[in-house]
Amino acid sequence: MIFSSLYVFDTQNIEWSEVQVQGDLPCARHSHSMAAYGTQIFVFGGYDGQKALGDLYSFDVKTCIWKKETMIGRPPSAKFSHSMFIYKKYLGIIGGCPVSQHNQRLSLLNLESHWWKHISISFIGEGLFVRCTANIVDTDLIMIGGGAACYAFGTKFSEPVKINLLPLISLIESSMHLHEENMHAICQEEKTMGEMNVSFCSPQNAVEPVTNGSCHQNSEGVDSGIARSQMVASHWVLRLKKKDAKMAKDMLKKFGWLDLGRKAHSQEDGEDICFPVTENFCALFNQGNNLGGVSESVRQSEKDTCMIALNILIECGATILADEIVKVKKASHSPFKVMKEAVGSLLSDRGLPLQLLEELPSRWERLGDIVVLPLTSFKDSAWDLIGQELWFIVAKSLGAIRLAQQGRVAPTGTRDSTLEILVGDNGWVNHRENGILYSFDATKCMFSWGNLSEKLRMGHFDCKDEVIVDLFAGIGYFVLPFLVRAKAKLVYACEWNPHAVEALRHNLEANLVADRCVLLEGDNRITAPKGVADRVCLGLIPTSEGSWITAVRALRDEGGILHIHGNVKDSEENVWTNYVSQSIQEIARSEGHNWDVTVEHVERVKWYAPHIRHLVADMRCKMIQT
Repeated sequence: MIFSSLYVFDTQNIEWSEVQVQGDLPCARHSHSMAAYGTQIFVFGGYDGQKALGDLYSFDVKTCIWKKETMIGRPPSAKFSHSMFIYKKYLGIIGGCPVSQHNQRLSLLNLESHWWKHISISFIGEGLFVRCTANIVDTDLIMIGGGAACYAFGTKFSEPVKINLLPLISLIESSMHLHEENMHAICQEEKTMGEMNVSFCSPQNAVEPVTNGSCHQNSEGVDSGIARSQMVASHWVLRLKKKDAKMAKDMLKKFGWLDLGRKAHSQEDGEDICFPVTENFCALFNQGNNLGGVSESVRQSEKDTCMIALNILIECGATILADEIVKVKKASHSPFKVMKEAVGSLLSDRGLPLQLLEELPSRWERLGDIVVLPLTSFKDSAWDLIGQELWFIVAKSLGAIRLAQQGRVAPTGTRDSTLEILVGDNGWVNHRENGILYSFDATKCMFSWGNLSEKLRMGHFDCKDEVIVDLFAGIGYFVLPFLVRAKAKLVYACEWNPHAVEALRHNLEANLVADRCVLLEGDNRITAPKGVADRVCLGLIPTSEGSWITAVRALRDEGGILHIHGNVKDSEENVWTNYVSQSIQEIARSEGHNWDVTVEHVERVKWYAPHIRHLVADMRCKMIQT
């Protein structure tokens, strides 16, 4: 018999008891999968004695209520004897019976947005993924065991498999949330993302590289490359369902596949959207899972990224069609020209000199939905005569929901921001960079775009066994890359600005790393731990010299690495690095350490001012064996 009852095991009293449940109960089944997320237990699929099931239920352990979940997107096919796992905010399903191409792909459900996404991955060998275990180790999905028996091919056991989920999740999130991210940051992230680390693991060869992920069939089971050899038109469009239009447009723009000279249009029924695409995209799309025609100068990691992107589009049912309605875009005015015309008209109406237009900014920055004007713009006091009307016009011209102007960083120990909100209610903003979410009040905490390269560099260290002390944590500029990207074992975050502390505490929770960070509020010369660190970050400019003794005391007796920031004249780089090295050597000796102090690397982060560089010296402190 097949049952639908639910039992709980009391680990203290060592006894079983049946749970009295309510709600929309799942039918009796076996060979289903279950996984816990928060207070919910999710159940997917199974076999009811006659057919495979494809439904998803959740059980709330606090209320004892069952609920049948309604999701967005195409769900996985009905299956049983499959594997389920939880990775951060994603529920993953792979494998199962009946053994088919669809059941061998990886299905990921975002438990916050309730959106299904499917990724097809090719492996060396033929893993069946039936009745195998699925466990998460760091960012890897490890599957061991399983197999199947069949009269046609006999008994087959699956080899162990390891799949790195991080690049797959990053691609899905960037395709869904691209409009929220700073475009420059994304471009940098694409350059540093590394190869898609999907690997096939076996006892004889622990990590065996896998061929590029294949683009299989679309949702209707029809090859998306139909009649590819017959395509001879001069203009092409990519047709998708309206619900997938935003995601597809962002992805096409991101990879340079959208033809910006033509307009998108909807079909007569209004259900499908057609995006104009480039000939290069058509060539890639037509090649399917064979990117051999791509230039040899393109890195393998970029090819892998293209393959995953193409696969996502195909999973959405995208098809290539000849563009029967060629709509050419009219040349659009740049935001600066729109702003100049609108502000010029306002000046003329108010009888103010048009020479004021020389103070309009030609560049600006974005923090989330806030457009930040530079300090050097709108300096003349005459602008005060047109007040708030001016700022609404500028915001509209630049497509800004909120508008602000940058001020000088306050010359206080806590380096508060003096950014002024011109249009909008408050300064709290969400800014995503390199896959990390930074939330903060921009009117109270500063944020530096120029440090992106250094944050990326810190994030690429392997710190999984390291304890790190950040003496100037701020809102988490380097703390979060150490925890999220470098996988630090533990970070001590020292910060004395209460506004930054509030933001940092929020950011640690939002990025799911609060359990590996100890937040120390106050002066780091008092609060910083001693003798614990493998690495110390001193990210304060123009100089962090006031905390060099604190940094040396934070390192373990065996030594470690100091990342010392400073603003230095370009003609005095060697003088500065020698001074830093000698100073750390003397401090270490005064603290009783017999260390050899060497300059391991000097990073030129950015120009801070004419002939003034922001430098970071990586100082290696190593105990001398006597």
